Amino acid sequence: MLRNTCIQGVLDTDFYKLTMLQAYQRLVPNQASEWTFQCRNDEDLTPYLELMREELAGLARMSISLPELKAFSRSATGFSPDFLEFLYHFRFDPALIETRVQGSRLHLSVQGPLFQASMLEIPVLATLSELRNTIRYPEIDAALIEKVTLQRIADLQRLGDDTDLSEFRFAEFGTRRRFSFAAQKQVLGLLKQHVPQCLLGTSNPLLAQHYALPLIGTMGHEWLQSYQGLDLPLAASQKQALAQWLMVYPQGGVALTDVIGIEAFCRDLDFTLANQYSGFRHDSGDPIAWGETLLARLEALGVDPLTKTLVFSDGLDFTRAVALYRHFRGRARCSFGIGTWLTGNFELNRPLNCVLKMVRFNGHSVAKISDSPAKNVCRDPRFLQQLMDAFAVSQGVRQQIMSQLT
Repeated sequence: MLRNTCIQGVLDTDFYKLTMLQAYQRLVPNQASEWTFQCRNDEDLTPYLELMREELAGLARMSISLPELKAFSRSATGFSPDFLEFLYHFRFDPALIETRVQGSRLHLSVQGPLFQASMLEIPVLATLSELRNTIRYPEIDAALIEKVTLQRIADLQRLGDDTDLSEFRFAEFGTRRRFSFAAQKQVLGLLKQHVPQCLLGTSNPLLAQHYALPLIGTMGHEWLQSYQGLDLPLAASQKQALAQWLMVYPQGGVALTDVIGIEAFCRDLDFTLANQYSGFRHDSGDPIAWGETLLARLEALGVDPLTKTLVFSDGLDFTRAVALYRHFRGRARCSFGIGTWLTGNFELNRPLNCVLKMVRFNGHSVAKISDSPAKNVCRDPRFLQQLMDAFAVSQGVRQQIMSQLT
């Protein structure tokens, strides 16, 4: 049953939040974590503060019903009975969210146990996005959403006039920055109706159930970041996180490559890890350079790139995705995660570009050194220097990173 709120329930999230939650439950202590909000739009979000507080307080009343849980367990493999029971009893704790006006800007942060704090990320971002969009852009209605989406579908089909798209596949990744839940639901329905041959699935478990679509997603940046806060050498944190993931999901799945940057990732990618992971996800930096670097590493290790999937998920639309598909087709498998452009951008609006990222865990600073300097996440320059030293980050990249902090 759908709710008349921004967030529809515990399963109205990104799938990788649940895969990571199970991995945390087994391998990572439920220690205190701190998450900070960043908005790259130059926009005053303070008018939405009281509405945000009201909406987020309602999260405490949400839970998974037994029928929902049974349906989820049938559609999502790889979850243990113990974890499904944990999920059945899970409740959001919105008291961990701090919202206030700081200067002239909206300040958001989350502090609390990792299991709880991690699960709040998607509801916070999706709620802010929907409140802001529906107030600021009342002219965007179901008719316009349908018109824009059908035009995009027609554009994709026209791209097939010059390119064989028989192996082109994409997934809908648009929960956190969606225009609204209703918009995401409508877009996904149109995609399933008109391009089912190209649609791999969705990262939203609730909508995957609604439309009987596959669930897509494995790990996020926070999984690798959390190992920076554990009691082990910093230089070993990324490789340990990648190896430990396989303890929970021996089938491998898709590894994220840009927590320290693609060069450091490739140095940590040995023959065993390269064989066990089925694919690798691009989320920052030049996608062509990223793919070429990764393919060269696989070939150097003696691993056939044609057995692996390159997953592209950074700011894509159909034109960019098809261009990447053309470039790498025949050299590796490719798939594409398309989010904000599909579910948050309907031509009359400018989507929010906001994130809520972990900056401390287990009493330690953690960071992300992205392949796009603007996506770096760190609140502690001293720790950032230690992280760059530990992973031998090049001088050129260091200068770019430090310039973002000044």
